[in-house]
Amino acid sequence: MALLLVTSITLEIAEPLIVARFIESIQLGLAEQTLITIALIFLGVAALRQITRVIAAYASERVSWTATNAVREDLSAHVLDLDLTFHESRSPGELIERIDGDVNQVAEFFSSLIVQLVGNALLVLGLIIAMTVVDWRIGLTFAAINVVGFFLLSKVTAKATAKWEDDREQSAQLIGYVSESIRATEDLRSSAATQHAMNRFHRRLRSWLPVKVRAEAWSSTIWIVMSLVFTASTAFAFGYGGFFYQNGEISLANTYLVVAFATMLNTPIEVLREQVQGLQQAKAAIRRISEMFGFSSKLVDGEKALPAGPLSVEFDHVGFEYTGTGEDGEVERKKVLDDLSFRLEPGTTLGLVGRTGAGKSTIAHLLFRMYDPVHGRVLLDGMDARSLSLSSLRSQCGFVTQDVHVFEATLRENLTFFDPAVPDERLLEILEALELRPWLDGLPDGLSSPISPKALSSGQAQLINLARVFLKDPGLVILDEPSSKLDLATEAMVERALDRLLAGRTVIIIAHRLDTIRRADQVLVLDRGTVLERGATLELLADPASHLAALHRVGEVTR
Repeated sequence: MALLLVTSITLEIAEPLIVARFIESIQLGLAEQTLITIALIFLGVAALRQITRVIAAYASERVSWTATNAVREDLSAHVLDLDLTFHESRSPGELIERIDGDVNQVAEFFSSLIVQLVGNALLVLGLIIAMTVVDWRIGLTFAAINVVGFFLLSKVTAKATAKWEDDREQSAQLIGYVSESIRATEDLRSSAATQHAMNRFHRRLRSWLPVKVRAEAWSSTIWIVMSLVFTASTAFAFGYGGFFYQNGEISLANTYLVVAFATMLNTPIEVLREQVQGLQQAKAAIRRISEMFGFSSKLVDGEKALPAGPLSVEFDHVGFEYTGTGEDGEVERKKVLDDLSFRLEPGTTLGLVGRTGAGKSTIAHLLFRMYDPVHGRVLLDGMDARSLSLSSLRSQCGFVTQDVHVFEATLRENLTFFDPAVPDERLLEILEALELRPWLDGLPDGLSSPISPKALSSGQAQLINLARVFLKDPGLVILDEPSSKLDLATEAMVERALDRLLAGRTVIIIAHRLDTIRRADQVLVLDRGTVLERGATLELLADPASHLAALHRVGEVTR
């Protein structure tokens, strides 16, 4: 690329020199054949210059997108590795704008950085050197004008970058709000709240407007500075050229060269102005990308590995609280678990019961190390979860939820989470156990058939979720009532699949209904993060004085 750029700039500066030679040849009365030869050389140089520019632009584009695609990949992986505290403070739309929008801004700039910004800066330098060869006084004047201009430009650019950073932040916030509104479309329509959502949308646009105006105003200042540089350069070129020619200090051909070189400065200066504007936005985006890379997970990866087979679970005086920032900027804390202690032996099933906010989901999150406890310890197979490697912990723990995410991909990719190493024989064995073989046989391409969320029933999606857990073969399974939203026939199929999945494993059930509670050997009744009651499931249900029986009587097992 460097070779292409130097070649292109050399050829561009050579064009006026060839024209000057043509003028001198006419003045000297050289033969017509000589003039034709010079003209043909000029055409060849011009064509070659355009070819080198096209090749350089293509190479620059490839380099730019290869590098920025790597940034997208690294940034996506980094964000996915951050703990839930980070994700709870930012909307998915904002993160998409950071990962894709900011990186796109950088890509668009760098795709033309070398060819446009560096190339035209070198062209300006080459033109000044060429003018100095014609007459040192002209070259020195042009150099001084451009040095002053670029000094002013650097001062303006520093101010403009901060304004464009604010603009990118406003863009991310708007995209975040739009993504949240789209996800809530059904609720907004059913509650007749669409107009309210649009009002908030317009308020965000209005708050963005003054930020955008300030950024564009500073960009306009750059245009003014660069225009003054070109105007001053052109004025001096005509003045010097005419003055020195009248005094006989330079020839007509050299006078043409001075004017031609000064006029040629217009294009690189204009391109540099545009690229400097792009540089501001790219620098702002780079700062935001660097800021995102600066976030680190609060979860420190351990080194120990969990063994295969059912695991023991113990909460040893565990306390946990959620922290957030209120509208006044003050840190807000919400205690969820308070000195919680219990132990679950390997191969047994525990039901978690309690009203909303009792801490059931938090227990599941702590077991998966989505968070770490504020105090106390979470033990798996007698080892502190913080000492375990995250990959080992999460491979030995399975989570069956009510809501299943299905990707727009093939059935095989959905089952394996895009892991090509899983053999088809293993997938077919699991689908057979889940009674999904008839459904699989009805697909046009078997495991390679594309599927999507809209093409699957709730029962099929839930069975795919169970198949994913089967593939992990975990020692601990956490169950969040996956059959509560299914019809009776599909629910029966899911229940049979659960019987196979849960056999020989340690199980924690976040219970919502009596049928699910009966599956548990023991029940833990939670209230505001503390153990209100614990015992054998059937014994507690049979005791009218128990809290579990009372919850069942009023139909509020967990609600």
